[in-house]
Amino acid sequence: MADQRAKLTWTEDQIPVSERFDDPYYSLQNGLEETRHVFLAGNDLPGRFAPGFRIAELGFGTGLNMLTVWSEWEKSGQTMPLTFTSFEAFPMALDDMSRALAAFPEVAPWSERFLANWQGGRCDLGTLHLEVIEGDARQTLPAWTEEADAWFLDGFSPAKNPELWGADLMQHVADHTAKGGTAATYTAAGFVRRGLEEAGFTVTRTPGYGRKRHMTRAIRE
Repeated sequence: MADQRAKLTWTEDQIPVSERFDDPYYSLQNGLEETRHVFLAGNDLPGRFAPGFRIAELGFGTGLNMLTVWSEWEKSGQTMPLTFTSFEAFPMALDDMSRALAAFPEVAPWSERFLANWQGGRCDLGTLHLEVIEGDARQTLPAWTEEADAWFLDGFSPAKNPELWGADLMQHVADHTAKGGTAATYTAAGFVRRGLEEAGFTVTRTPGYGRKRHMTRAIRE
């Protein structure tokens, strides 16, 4: 698996950039606020939190999205575990994750717990049941037998990573979404929105974060 690990360069302000996709892992402005705007607000979270809630994600990256929503889950008073499943083709080395997450002291209490226990695959953190499924999501997602109440669609830019945004994969996302479930992504690319609509989602374009004018929200009625 060594050649399947994420290959990184780092900007002067310590933001990891994928060499494979020539794209940063999160906003150059504020990755944490971007996650809150796009993936939490975009899925009406934490307002929809309830015991047994399930989140799935395309693109685990640094783990920042997971840590942000897990912190909000605990802050909201939930005591039952949140289930979080992420599909990641090129997992990041633990040392690189630690280096990237050091930029976000607000989630340090959660990142420290995560990093101390993470060995890949599955991880039981009490109030979080995490699974990262490694491999190409075009193969691994169709084989997944669960459903999600909310999806974080967080692959690299559709222009640079089109395989994670194709209509077939969006159909598999829909097929693994509970009735009334939602999906959110930072991109408003037309072919992504059309793919979600064709898969059965009701799609809306809403204001994006920072320099991104628009993002996409979707609901499976």
